[in-house]
Amino acid sequence: MDLSSNFRMLALYNQRMNTQLLGVCRQLSHEQLYQDTESFFPSIMAHWNHILFGDLIMLQRLVTNDLVSVDAAVLDKLPVSRSVNDTFASNLDDLVQLRERVDSIYIDITSNLTSDSCNRIVRYTTIDGQKMERMVGEFLQHLFNHQTHHRGQLTCLLSQFGLDYGCTDLPMIVPEGASL
Repeated sequence: MDLSSNFRMLALYNQRMNTQLLGVCRQLSHEQLYQDTESFFPSIMAHWNHILFGDLIMLQRLVTNDLVSVDAAVLDKLPVSRSVNDTFASNLDDLVQLRERVDSIYIDITSNLTSDSCNRIVRYTTIDGQKMERMVGEFLQHLFNHQTHHRGQLTCLLSQFGLDYGCTDLPMIVPEGASL
């Protein structure tokens, strides 16, 4: 599998896992979604908003570098990331809609990736002011790892609420060669 196919698979996996876990979150009450979880982020909703922070800021950086084409009308509907503590959605319905839009964008972006585009350079400044240069492939790998890392925290929290979040195995969620 080449690198661009790998990212198409990861985008599909992330979309499916986000949908699956948000479906499980629908079983929680409003109070449970905002309950102090004594974890890295204070609540389940804070975890979801942080995942969106990473996705949105990475998308902004790709667009700013003219490395991806995203319809301006679609971009205008997305919030802008400024801080790791941003709140993009204050209820689950809004979160689901925003998550679906962002996941769809990453599916579209990865569908146009090539080996050459994975080697292009992304230049950006971190929120701490550090200047960075990374290849698109490295950049996207971080984006997908970031989502997976924080979804792992979410599955732990969901299990503490006694909820079954289902299978998270990549080969089961995205069978080899599916939609690549």
